[in-house]
Amino acid sequence: MSLTAGTTKDLPEPVQVFMTYLDVEKRSSIATLNSYAKDLSQFEEFLETRKSSLARPEKISADHVRGFLTRLHGQRLAKSTMSRKLSSLRSFFKYMTKHRFIAKDPMVGIRNPKQEIRHPRSLNVDQAVNLMDAQVVSEPADKRDLALAEMLYGSGLRVSEAVNLDLFDVDTSSAVVRVSGKGNKERLSPLSDASCRAVNDYLAVRAELGPAIEEQALFVGNRGGRLNRRQVNRILSRMAEGAGLHEGVHPHMLRHSFASHMLQSGADMRSVQELLGHEHLSTTQRYTHLNLQQIMNVYDKAHPLAGNQSPDAVKNEEEQ
Repeated sequence: MSLTAGTTKDLPEPVQVFMTYLDVEKRSSIATLNSYAKDLSQFEEFLETRKSSLARPEKISADHVRGFLTRLHGQRLAKSTMSRKLSSLRSFFKYMTKHRFIAKDPMVGIRNPKQEIRHPRSLNVDQAVNLMDAQVVSEPADKRDLALAEMLYGSGLRVSEAVNLDLFDVDTSSAVVRVSGKGNKERLSPLSDASCRAVNDYLAVRAELGPAIEEQALFVGNRGGRLNRRQVNRILSRMAEGAGLHEGVHPHMLRHSFASHMLQSGADMRSVQELLGHEHLSTTQRYTHLNLQQIMNVYDKAHPLAGNQSPDAVKNEEEQ
C-alpha cells in the first residue's frame, strides 16, 4: 500500500487492517487511500486528547465522534469537508462492525452537517460551441487539445477518465469510448460526430508529439508522456481565453455543461445518470436546477405578471 507523505503517521492496527481491505479488496485509488488515512489520522489525534485510541475501537462512542465534529466545526472547515471525514469514519466503523471487531457502531445516529446548496456552474450552448470553434488548429498539440475538449464536453467525461484513456479504449468507427470510472467501474460512452472527427485528426499526428512506442495513453503531452490533470486545466484555460471566455473554464465545467444541455434537450434523467457514470440518481439531480432556472427566466420575460411589473403597469400597457 503506497501512501503519500503526510499520511504515513503510524496508524493503529485496526486501521491498518481496514486500509489493507480498501487497497487489496476494494482496489481503491491512491487518492482515496490517502484521503482515508488522513481523516482517520486526524480522528486518532483527537482521540489522544481524550486518552483513547482507534487501537481499541470497541471503546469509541458517539460522544467521541461528536467531540471530533465539534473540533472540526471550530476549525471553520467547509461542511462538505466535515461530511467527507465523517464518511471515512462511517466506512471504518461499518467494516469493524461487519467483521465483529466491535459490537456497536458509534456512528449510528450521527448526521452530516446540513450542506449549503451548491449548483454546478456550466457554459451555455453558444459558449460551449464557441470554445471549440475558436480553437486554432495548426499544430499537433492544437489537434490534441481540441480532441480532448470535444470528448470532455461531448461525452461528459471526468478529467481523470479522459487522461486515463488508452488508445484501444476509443473506437471512432463505432463512435464509442470505453471509460473506467470511479471504483474502476467500466462503461461505454457514445462519441459525438465532432469528437470522432477531432480524435481522428489528432491520432493522425499523435506520433509527432514524441510518445514512446510502448506508450498507450490516448492523450500525450508535448514530451510524449500521458497528460495529467494540471496540463488539462492549463489547456482549457488557454482555449477559454482564446474564445473570449473569462469564467474560469475547467474540465468539470464541461462535464456539467454536457449534463445540463442533455437535460435541456429532453434526455431523461436515468439516461444522463448512465452517461455520466453516477452511482446514485440524486447526484444527477443536481443538474435539474439548471432547467428550472431556464424555465423561470422564460417565465419572467414572457408572463405579464412576472418579474418586476406590477398589475397596474400591465393594465396601463394593455390600455395603450
